[in-house]
Amino acid sequence: VQLQASGGGVVQAGESLRLSCTASGRTLRGVGVGWLRQAPGKEREFVAASHRSGSGTVFSNSVKGRFTIARDNAKNTVYLQMNYLKLEDTAVYYCAASASIIYSSLSNENAYNYWGQGTLVTVSS
Repeated sequence: VQLQASGGGVVQAGESLRLSCTASGRTLRGVGVGWLRQAPGKEREFVAASHRSGSGTVFSNSVKGRFTIARDNAKNTVYLQMNYLKLEDTAVYYCAASASIIYSSLSNENAYNYWGQGTLVTVSS
């Protein structure tokens, strides 16, 4: 499966942005999709994931309550809606696909087999 992440840009703190992860080559039905990010000079970290069942989600504590994740099966796309953005949300955001059935594993980047290219999100003051 090929994944294409898009939607990054420059926004001010407190604003919103929606990232898209569109797949080609196979359907995302039955596939877990996660978003991970890497800020300058830092290691990549988990942000959010949609379980392969399509009905469960996992969020990191740093974005819980501000970010949501949703699927559009007709468009074969998973969205990351980011609200109340903070300066510390600045990073390159990656989407990735996982076959794992274990919710807790989705927060570990080792659970992901396929990766899209990143999209840069810059939050300014």
